[in-house]
Amino acid sequence: MDQQLDTSFAAHLAAIRARTDAALQASGHDGLVIFAGRPHYHFLDDHAYPYKPNPHFLHWAPLLDAPDSFIRYVPGHRPLLVFHQPADYWYKPPTLPTDAWTSEFDVQVIREPNAARALLAAGAGRLAFVGEWQAEFAGWDFAGTNPHRLLDHLHFHRAIKTPYEVECMRRASLLAARGHLAAAAAYRAGESEYEAHQAYCSAAGLREQELPYGNIIAFGEAAAVLHYQNLGRRRDVPRPSFLIDAGAEFRGYASDVTRTYGGGDRTFGELIDGMDELQLQLCSAIRAGTDYRALHLLAHRLIAGLLRDALVISCSVETALADGVTSTFFPHGIGHLLGLQVHDVAGFARDTSGAEIPKPAGHPYLRLTRTLQPGFVVTIEPGIYFIDLLLEQARAAAAGRHIRWDTVERLKQFGGIRIEDDVLCTDGEPENLTRNAFASLTPALSR
Repeated sequence: MDQQLDTSFAAHLAAIRARTDAALQASGHDGLVIFAGRPHYHFLDDHAYPYKPNPHFLHWAPLLDAPDSFIRYVPGHRPLLVFHQPADYWYKPPTLPTDAWTSEFDVQVIREPNAARALLAAGAGRLAFVGEWQAEFAGWDFAGTNPHRLLDHLHFHRAIKTPYEVECMRRASLLAARGHLAAAAAYRAGESEYEAHQAYCSAAGLREQELPYGNIIAFGEAAAVLHYQNLGRRRDVPRPSFLIDAGAEFRGYASDVTRTYGGGDRTFGELIDGMDELQLQLCSAIRAGTDYRALHLLAHRLIAGLLRDALVISCSVETALADGVTSTFFPHGIGHLLGLQVHDVAGFARDTSGAEIPKPAGHPYLRLTRTLQPGFVVTIEPGIYFIDLLLEQARAAAAGRHIRWDTVERLKQFGGIRIEDDVLCTDGEPENLTRNAFASLTPALSR
């Protein structure tokens, strides 16, 4: 496979083993068994939903197509990969991995999932089961199923990415950047939301089921729907703006990127430029020791200034914050942890015990409240939206008197703006994975 990744994988696995040793000691288990998962079937049908591996399994082994496989780990012993390769002629069985990373494992091939029972030997010690439980595992003698003490410990430390993981996320960022540029070109060429989505997938080299989340491809007012999902097929629709929120995966690690483009309107273009400058200011604040909640509150302060300068609101920044005006236009959190899951685990964890750090009052949708550490990869995604539901609520409340409704009516046709980058916290300057990926492809269009 890739020599750089293969070289760093051994150090990655050593770090995962050390973290797991500590978690097992804290939870009182002798080892663990991680189940890769299996496909789920549609109701009254023999057709399965797209298979998504257990992220705990992917943390140990970069196997995206290994349903009904297992990893067994006991401290002091080499991890065992029990690889399910069924004898099948209806579907192509998963290919037995032979890449360099497999040298870190003992590998056993099974043809039926139940054949794993003897190899896992859960009854020989207090082994915890991690994954989606299946009824046939009931008699396999596991000492616990997804024990909270164990998972809380593992999840807390998963926020700190190893160099191997960071490199995977750099590759995922590059795939996303390729897709974004292709989708933007499709928009400019007059193609539909659906066609822009298809252009994205083709340029990124990913099928829909290989995307970390469903692409958000929105023209005009649809950009006000935060998770817009329709992918319109018509070209002859209003298209004054284009918002694309789309990511990619590499070896199971995700990127999460958003860009907004104007269709030529000068006022909206200036608002995009202002949001871009604001977003870069927030990205530069990703520093070790920074409380992420403070970044979220800073985002509201900066957005209040942008709204005031754009004549969307008529009050001061302080008044806008005190009266909750910014939440009408920016109703979500500034970002989240990113990794094996798009909204990666333990965003609220105070420590390994499962205790949580509260969200700031009045900000229920923030997904990350921890203090940043080197190795964290977070998203920074400020936005301004013109959402009918929230605007009507503001009109009926105290916030409404601060809003310049004539400006809002002028801008509603554009839906909204969101700009999102994936940023690595380091011991010094943050590394913007997204901007670097765009710059490597088109330096003049690195935004």
